[in-house]
Parts: sequence; C-alpha cells; structure tokens
Amino acid sequence: MPPAVTVPLPQIPPGETPVSAELLDPSQEPPASEAVGFRPGKEAVRGGALDFLRFLASLLIVVYHYGAESPMRIERFAQVFSRGFLATDFFLMLSGYVLGRAYGASTLSGRLSTPRFWARRAARIWPGHLVVLAMLAVLVWLLNTVGTDAHKPSRFAWDQLVTQALLIHAWGFPSDGWNLPSWSLSALIVCYALFPTFWRAVSKVRHAWVLPIGAAVILGVFEVIARKVFLHPLPDLQFQYGVVRALPLFVLGVCLARAVDMRWPSEKMAKILLWGGVALLVITQPLDRYALPDPGLFDAPSLLAIAMIVLGAGRLPVKNPRPWIEEGAKLSFALFITHIFVGVIYWSAVHKLIETVPIGIGWQWLMWLAGFPIAYGAAWLFHTFIDQPIQDRIQPLLRR
Repeated sequence: MPPAVTVPLPQIPPGETPVSAELLDPSQEPPASEAVGFRPGKEAVRGGALDFLRFLASLLIVVYHYGAESPMRIERFAQVFSRGFLATDFFLMLSGYVLGRAYGASTLSGRLSTPRFWARRAARIWPGHLVVLAMLAVLVWLLNTVGTDAHKPSRFAWDQLVTQALLIHAWGFPSDGWNLPSWSLSALIVCYALFPTFWRAVSKVRHAWVLPIGAAVILGVFEVIARKVFLHPLPDLQFQYGVVRALPLFVLGVCLARAVDMRWPSEKMAKILLWGGVALLVITQPLDRYALPDPGLFDAPSLLAIAMIVLGAGRLPVKNPRPWIEEGAKLSFALFITHIFVGVIYWSAVHKLIETVPIGIGWQWLMWLAGFPIAYGAAWLFHTFIDQPIQDRIQPLLRR
C-alpha cells in the first residue's frame, strides 16, 4: 500500500491535522441518502450553510423548470427566475468539493481504488435514475395510449431512451428530452472516473492559494474551447455536450476542497468570502445577461461569487447545525431526478383542467404554487420508500 500523501508543514499550523482527517473515519462512507454528501466525523458538517445553499439551489432548479407552466412568464418579475443554470453550476462545483472532502484521504492512502470509488458513486445515482426513467416511460406510454398531447410528446422520443438509461447522453449523444436534468448525472459519471486523478494532482500543490487560481485558468480554457468548437459560452452548451461544461466546474470544486483541507483561508477571511460572494451574486442578478456586450460579463462574476460562497461556507465550521436544513439538503437528489416526472403528471392534469373549465387567473397561480410542495412531497416519498431502501442494499455490498 502506498504511503499517505501529506500536506507540506508550512500549510498547516503546528499541532493541527488536515480537515479531511478530522471529518472522516476510514471505515465510513458518504450516506446513501444523497448524490453528493458525506458523513461527519469529529466535526459537524451537516445542517449548515452549504446544506442550506443546496436546498435553495434545488428549489431554484424546480422553479426554473416549472416556470414555463406558470400563468405568465415568471422571469418578468425577476431575472433570477431565468438563471437555473447557475444552480446547476453550483451543484457541479459542490459535487467536486464534497467528494474531495469525503474521499480525498482514502484516495491518497490507497484504501479506495479508482474502480471501487467509481463503482460506489455510479451505484449511488444509477438505480434511482433508472427507476425514475422507467416510471416516466410507462407514464408517457399511458398518455400516448389515451391519446392526450398535454405532456408535450416532442420531448419524449423513444429512440433517445436508451442513451438516457445508460447515462451517456451528455457525451455527445443528442437527447434533450425525457428526464431532462439527468444530463448532469451523465456528465458526473465521467467526473467520478477522473476524481482520484484530480485529487492526487491537486494534493501535490504546496500553496493553497494556487489552487483556485489554477482552477480559474482551467475554467477559462474550457470557456475558449466551448466558444471556438461549439460556438457557445459554457452555460449555453447543448446538454449533449454536458461533459465539457461539467468538468471544469467539478475541478474547481475539487481545488476548493483541497484548499479547505489545507486550512486555507483563515476563518476570518472565510466569513468575508462567504458574505462577499453573497453580495456579489445579489448585485449581478438584476443584470440582463443577453443585453451585455458579452454573456461572460455576467457569467464570470456570478461563478466567482458561487466559488467564494462554497469556499467561505466550506471553511467555516458548522457551530449550530439545523436538522431541517440537513433533511432538506438530503432531498435535493430525489427532488432533482423526480420533479420532471411529477411535473408531467401534475401539469398535464392542470392544463387539461384549465382547457375544460373556466378558471380565474388567481386560481391558476395557486395551482402553479401548489406544484412545489407536491414536488417536494413526491421527492420525500421517493427518497424514503424507493431510493434509500435500494441504497441500503447496494452500498454494503460495494464496501466489502
């Protein structure tokens, strides 16, 4: 077994250990209750700022996807409702960050090989994805049998079902329908395979401040590639090229995780970064991205703000963990993969009702708002009675 790689002494105060060593028991595994999560050791890491942000980001993604079903376009009220891509960027970045904090030590020590790591992560997302996709296929077949077009049949091409089931539809294969958000899971499958290599690379960096700068350079290179090869900025890439979009954000998260593992920045600076990032994000949101000379003038400060928030919130200890925040964050994966399925059922019924019975605009807004607690309720049911029991059976087998 290769020796554990340690951080150079100047980066860690005397008498202290890397943060990852405090967080992780070698025998423990990130809980099966979420796509990206980890089990705390000595230090509380759940129920804090990052979990709260995950909860908000998952809500923003649902608002973005359900916004098209509202009585009028909700981006008229605020530009933020058209910014679902920022929530996706946050999740991709956070995936790299959390995996770095959870698996970094075991990756360096050799306790967890690359194939076993990938198998565990794939087993975490694939079963739930397949269950939801199967339910969606049955639902679409039933709607086709009934003869209704309320579910927008153009989004459900049967020849694209296989690529989605295999989670390869973000590898260049055209598949923009079915369970639309699953393109990011397809991209993350590739990121998982490369994570051990990424972590070993960033662990060789001697100065923590170099890590976010290096990640920014990588992000800039991918932005140039996206514009030159695909003729779009990274956030505007077609979903079939999701790997190109996800990789630099995942790497950025990995770099931030390693910086925090090296106890950088100080807690005082972390607070400044956290609230400075929040302020920068709030300031940029009223801007019209497409009215600017270049979308990058909006994208760059927004991504900087998100990175500042992740780094700041991740570096600060969770002193008062909130159970409701932790539970809300745990539902983020279930909500992510089920809300399209729930939406097809609910919005098909709502639109058919509106076509059949005269309903006032006020009631239409109430029915639209009701879609959100329904989506969260369905996510809880899926998490509790389907996804969690599956993981309880699968994950112990992969730990042997």
